[in-house]
Amino acid sequence: MRDIETAGRPRGMTREELLALPAAVDLDTGNRALSLGRSKGYELAKRGQYPCKVLRLGKAYRVVTADLLDLLGLAA
Repeated sequence: MRDIETAGRPRGMTREELLALPAAVDLDTGNRALSLGRSKGYELAKRGQYPCKVLRLGKAYRVVTADLLDLLGLAA
């Protein structure tokens, strides 16, 4: 059986990794937490359909960690 990372799919994050995140993270980190591919994550963000709140700061996207943790059922 091939490792998930070597199969070209994103690897999810552990509970400890998720709880250690700062207030907002880049879109690639949000995609990893949700097990979304890079292209799909950016597509959803551009359409305004990302599963949690995304902020657009210039050319960069930032995912609000509190919304991400709430979506994953890890909100404090």
